[in-house]
Amino acid sequence: MFLRKLKVDYLRNGEAAASACPIHWIDNFAMRNFTNDAIFDDTLPIGDGLIEVGLRVPEERLQTAMDDWFRRKGYLKAGDRLLVQEARPE
Repeated sequence: MFLRKLKVDYLRNGEAAASACPIHWIDNFAMRNFTNDAIFDDTLPIGDGLIEVGLRVPEERLQTAMDDWFRRKGYLKAGDRLLVQEARPE
């Protein structure tokens, strides 16, 4: 079910280097009672800045939804940027 691994990082306003999103941010988003969107049922937070997802999870839509949720929770502030991308194999 979880065939893809994605990196979830953020850039604080003005910082040059990205930081991994803490797992509690990702876990908080992944709970369906918060997102209320079945498309994100195929998500599994596995560590800071890492989430495994199924093939039916669209990366762009995931990034948009996570960005929205993280801003509503106050994790991301104005000027911060979320980055969601395929993780490179280790």
